[in-house]
Amino acid sequence: MSVAGLHLLQLVSPALPVGAFSYSEGLEVLVQRGDITTPKALQDWLEAELRRGGIRIEAAALGPLQEALREHQLMATAGAESDEAQLARGALIDLDGWLLAQREASELRAQQRQMGRSLLQLLAQLGWPLHPEVELAWPAAWAWAGLCLEIPLPDLVEAYLYGWCANQVSAAVRLVPLGPTQGQRLQLALGPLLVERGRELAVADPREQWTGGIGSGLCQLHHAELYSRLFRS
Repeated sequence: MSVAGLHLLQLVSPALPVGAFSYSEGLEVLVQRGDITTPKALQDWLEAELRRGGIRIEAAALGPLQEALREHQLMATAGAESDEAQLARGALIDLDGWLLAQREASELRAQQRQMGRSLLQLLAQLGWPLHPEVELAWPAAWAWAGLCLEIPLPDLVEAYLYGWCANQVSAAVRLVPLGPTQGQRLQLALGPLLVERGRELAVADPREQWTGGIGSGLCQLHHAELYSRLFRS
């Protein structure tokens, strides 16, 4: 395996200190309502999200985010106050904000900001600070990590989708409850779809994508109203 491949494994590791384990992204609502009570129901939900959910837009945006980040860094070297640098910074912030606006629930937007901030702080401590500093949400921070660790874009997109699925399965193990063996079996079953969607989205235009994740958005909004909960979203 190449060094970039090992870097990718580190990026998707549950040990990455960004707090992903504390979020269910509305899955907790589905379980409490009785909509997801079996491995099959969970698989159907995850496959629907991979085919029609908002996670597709974020994955497709990783390439444009990397282009915006490169331009942001390049223009900054010409002078942080130059017109070119300000335009590059504005383009990056606009794309980051557009992606954040796709998340209907305030809990999800807070999750994206917290995880993005944590990853950027980690990368800075490892020797890859973003200059000039700008606060970015999770997809943009992931894109920056891919640049820093020299991970090919198709692999980075697949890993973004895989990491999201793995976190959902991890939450389901605690919520459904789903046995750990069943969780691993489900992740294996999702593998071909993750590869397929990763290859397609790596070359897709995020602004031409659509989302049919209305049910997911409603669950994320309703999570704040749960009487008792294990997760922050």
